Amino acid sequence: MPKKIRLGVLGGGGDSLIGVLHRVASQINDNYEIVGACFNPDFKANKAFAREIDVPLNRIYEDFDTLVEEELKLPEDERIQVCSILTPNFLHFPMAKKLLDNGFSVICEKPMTTSLEEAKILQKAHKKSGKVFALTHTYTGYPMVRQMREMIKSGALGKIHKVDAKYYQGWINTIIHDKKKRSSVWRLDPKKAGISSCMGDIGVHAFNLVEYTTGLKVKSILCDFNYLYKDNKMDIDGTVLIRMDDHVKGVIRSSQVATGDENGLAISIYGEKASLHWEQEDPNFLYVKSDTQPMQVYKPGHAYNSKLSLNGTKLPAGHPEGIFDSMANIYLGAAKAIRGRKYNDGEFPTMEDGVRGMSFIEATVESNKNNNTWVKLVK
Repeated sequence: MPKKIRLGVLGGGGDSLIGVLHRVASQINDNYEIVGACFNPDFKANKAFAREIDVPLNRIYEDFDTLVEEELKLPEDERIQVCSILTPNFLHFPMAKKLLDNGFSVICEKPMTTSLEEAKILQKAHKKSGKVFALTHTYTGYPMVRQMREMIKSGALGKIHKVDAKYYQGWINTIIHDKKKRSSVWRLDPKKAGISSCMGDIGVHAFNLVEYTTGLKVKSILCDFNYLYKDNKMDIDGTVLIRMDDHVKGVIRSSQVATGDENGLAISIYGEKASLHWEQEDPNFLYVKSDTQPMQVYKPGHAYNSKLSLNGTKLPAGHPEGIFDSMANIYLGAAKAIRGRKYNDGEFPTMEDGVRGMSFIEATVESNKNNNTWVKLVK
């Protein structure tokens, strides 16, 4: 078995949910070893957390710049090969850019940057570096989402007519109605979150799923946001009409104030022959409906699934798999790319997905600002 890939981690310390998710996911397929990190901007807390999860203290760095500087002093066969960026949004671009410029591969949380301009700059840096860049749109790792992609690619739905994707959460509902609270959450701070909260955090996942599963590109959008309070500068709810082709249209609905909802990501794709339906909170069931046949239910681990779906399935049929496994599948695909091995282009989201995501986010903001007009996405 080849040596494990040397992984560095930026952010994600303490009780960070995203930190736990990435660390566990990186370990599931035995491809990575965390050898260095800057988990926390507080150096004392940084070292304390490293002790807690048993990462060597000699490669726990005071800050990001020190990590890059010190790692470059090490022999190439000892230094970090790839860094996971788990920090707040505004740090994604400068960290990813410096890592790529200095010869490190990158696994980055979304949104990739806080502006389309930054995304294009990063895209050029990535091309110049020749390194691997993986964007963690986690839900593309689910076996049944991958099955959707392969079924649509094979023509199972025929010509696609309509798409309907939604991502509803309710967590900001407990914050938004308190002026003091809504002023202290970084997701509602444009300086840290970027130009969008709801679309930038979760709506972009629904957008990504639409393009990932259908293989089609969204060409233009019309968006309407809700802010609830005049002093709140960030969208917390929005509805987006989308045009993909002349006869392929749809809607993306996203909310962080859907009271009582938890992580309600769902997608339906309607074609001339059949339709597909999938929900993240019940991820092991893919529903296939048509006008002429009884409804079918696909589940992971069965031989009737595509190779891409089965490649992302680690347990026998009937054993539920979840978000850790989904993220782990992205890390698995990135590991193949880092090692120069052959991989399916659906195994992890790429730089292009990051640029597309930022184009979508900026277009939603522009559309809403211009009294809900249609805005074209960059190609």
